[in-house]
Amino acid sequence: MFLIDMFNKKTILPDAETALRGREDAMATAVNHFVSGHPLKGPYPEGTEKILLGMGCFWGAERLLWNIPGVYVTAAGYSGGLTPNPTYQETTTGLTGHTEVVLVVYDPKVVALSRLLKTFFEQHDPTQGMRQGNDIGTTYRSAIYVYDDAQLKAAKDARDAFQAALKMSGHTGKITTEIEMAGPLYFAEDYHQQYLAKNPDGYCGLRGTGVSCPIGG
Repeated sequence: MFLIDMFNKKTILPDAETALRGREDAMATAVNHFVSGHPLKGPYPEGTEKILLGMGCFWGAERLLWNIPGVYVTAAGYSGGLTPNPTYQETTTGLTGHTEVVLVVYDPKVVALSRLLKTFFEQHDPTQGMRQGNDIGTTYRSAIYVYDDAQLKAAKDARDAFQAALKMSGHTGKITTEIEMAGPLYFAEDYHQQYLAKNPDGYCGLRGTGVSCPIGG
């Protein structure tokens, strides 16, 4: 029974009463991107935009996204939860409510949001709920957190287009991706930032459905 209870805690989001309290001070992290050298927390160039994408483990997702031309900087972080300034160990308990996300700062004159959303839906399985493959828990849920109404509409339209494509392909899953306005982003610890650039043979859990997302990009 104890093991079942622990599993359930990791797959059920906490509420304000059960969430961990966290802390006032931000966790220490890297200053600059390990690959590009650009500042993780800004300032970012004028005209760039940002979005938060959760595709399961952020190690592989971040590498995928920093390699897209037009992406200025990426960073691994935690968002969508209740606990302020959580540690990685705290998020893995499922008691912070956060999911692992990648901050993507991009130049819309070089890379369209539709390209990022197409990559997002094709490169992981957004139908798995509180997991990605063998990675189980609330921290691995699929999520898109946006910063304006235009991004919100684009994300929902992309979701609907991909859901239709999944159905046409015979895939019976329903997309569970959270699509919401962005709340606080807490940058992950230094060792998580650009992890697969520092550890090229490290774990990457990205697994898509094999279905193409029929949007521009």
